[in-house]
Amino acid sequence: MTNILNWPDYNVNQVHESEYDYQVYAELKYPPLFCIHYYTSDLVGFGKRTEILMHGKRVGIHLNRKRFKCQSCNKTFYELVSRKDEKRRMTKRLIEYIERESQKRTFLSIADDIGVDEKTIRNIFQDYCEREEEQLKFEMPKWLGIDEIHIIKKPRCVLTNIEHQTVIDMFNNRNKSTLLHYFRKRKDRERIEFIAMDMWHPYKDTVETMIPNATIVIDKFHVVKMANESLECAKKAIRSQLTPQQRRGLLKDRFVLLKRKHELSDAEYLRYSGWILNYPEMGEACELKESFFVIWNSHTRDEAQQAYYAWLRLVSPEMTRYFDPLIKAMGNWHNEVFACFDHPITNAYTGSLNNLIRVMNRTGRGYSFEALRAKMLFTERFQKVKRPLYQRDPIPDDAISLFDMAAEPQTVTNYGSSISTLIKEFEMDFKSPISLTKSAYLKGQQSL
Repeated sequence: MTNILNWPDYNVNQVHESEYDYQVYAELKYPPLFCIHYYTSDLVGFGKRTEILMHGKRVGIHLNRKRFKCQSCNKTFYELVSRKDEKRRMTKRLIEYIERESQKRTFLSIADDIGVDEKTIRNIFQDYCEREEEQLKFEMPKWLGIDEIHIIKKPRCVLTNIEHQTVIDMFNNRNKSTLLHYFRKRKDRERIEFIAMDMWHPYKDTVETMIPNATIVIDKFHVVKMANESLECAKKAIRSQLTPQQRRGLLKDRFVLLKRKHELSDAEYLRYSGWILNYPEMGEACELKESFFVIWNSHTRDEAQQAYYAWLRLVSPEMTRYFDPLIKAMGNWHNEVFACFDHPITNAYTGSLNNLIRVMNRTGRGYSFEALRAKMLFTERFQKVKRPLYQRDPIPDDAISLFDMAAEPQTVTNYGSSISTLIKEFEMDFKSPISLTKSAYLKGQQSL
């Protein structure tokens, strides 16, 4: 009978097994018959050394299961195999290996390594996700962030705990039906007091249906972003009337026009002034964009609303066609937009999460959305957990045994996956700082 290595010319002395590895200790059966240098047989032992050789091959266990017949009930059965998975012809250890690898590799590569169909890997991973969903429940926050990210060619919805700076969940889409299904299952949704979101009506409809007492706050980031988009619209319209040489100059100076005026360097301000003087319509659009940004420096809601109405009077009929989407959005979401002055919570933290997910997606090319979500949510070391303090209650005098004492229930609170931990993890993994993510993350912290 051959040994575990299937090398007949070797003796296997020991086999040690750890969580991830086999350590096989072996030696050659037969010593050399002659010197490899001088070709003589006059040899004596002169020490030894241990070398580790990697031996990569797939393992299949041909298990001989015995069948038995019960003399009492006359039924037959095969002996039970505790190490075998209940649903598949695999060991439980292989199932666990597939679950771990599926979080960082493509299903196709794992299937190729193991020698099974890709659909099998996908089904195992799906079972894993469903099991984790049942076992893992993140704390519903008081300050909820709702945002989306375009990933794998599709917008996905992301929920975050703004107060504790964690991610709670990610959804395959941002549809109202998906959000309604999630919040119906969450009996603790009444804990939510404030929700920061962008101007997407399915989010608002869901909140008004499922959490009517929560206050919706539109993050000012999404509002001022629309002002930049209005300026871009004006720039494109003006650019279409210019000569090819002038167009190239405008394309080069695009970021100068989008920058805040007080942030311009001397050289940038010179180029900015040239465009303003030569193209008055462009100057008017830039001034409207700049004065709209100033609104958000207001200290109170009333002050901000008055500043907005004053800005609105400055918009000429010629500029209305460029700034019309912004003006309509401000009208449709008026209360939610100016609520940020009463309740200064921001979704900038969710923005840092979006940048992080993009980095994860780029570095893990071939990830499915499910694998990306599982890596974010179910990796235990990423989770921010609050455990109960040690109970220092004295032992009662009449206590017979420690086991007779009725322990008070102690709960562990899981706030979700910490974004700061995720950032550190990916900086270590890919040996490069995630600068955009960190800047957005720090900006979100400062605003809280």
